[in-house]
Amino acid sequence: MSKIAFAVMTVFFITSSTYSQSNNKLIDTVSVKNQFEYLIDESNNFQDYKVVKATWLLKLKSNVLDSLSASKKKTMDNYGTINSQKQLIDSLNIKLTESENVISGLRNEKESISFIGIEFDKTVFKILFVLIIVALIFALLFFITKFKQSNSITTQCKLALIQTEEEYAIYKEKALEREQKAMRRLQDELNKNKKES
Repeated sequence: MSKIAFAVMTVFFITSSTYSQSNNKLIDTVSVKNQFEYLIDESNNFQDYKVVKATWLLKLKSNVLDSLSASKKKTMDNYGTINSQKQLIDSLNIKLTESENVISGLRNEKESISFIGIEFDKTVFKILFVLIIVALIFALLFFITKFKQSNSITTQCKLALIQTEEEYAIYKEKALEREQKAMRRLQDELNKNKKES
């Protein structure tokens, strides 16, 4: 009996060590594909069928379910990450749009000048400013020439007036002299007529 018991124990240990090694092999394989391949390779053949140990199938089922749940968790984590990144991208796009609007506004302010409450583009304002200065210069030159003409006419008129006044004074003196001579002659004649009468 001890020989039979020893033989049974030896077979039991060999079977259990083989089973535990094959079960560990199923556990130790990395991918589900490798686990299926191991299951197919290590299972027994019966006619055109494969005989698979129930523990291997349960372990494979557990591994597949774990892989699926891990994959699903990873997918959900990735989905959450994608959503958070999409929100971040959307907020950054909004900030970018706002920044571009601010930059555009600053460029417009830089490129424009407010004059009398009206916004002008700098180039238009410069052209308008140059035209106003040129017009003012032409107006100044026009008024200077008109002033010179008026001044020369005024000086000519003053000279003519002075000349005319001098001539009038000379004429007045001559007229006074003539009148005095005529009055003397008349008086002389009157005196002559009185003496004769």
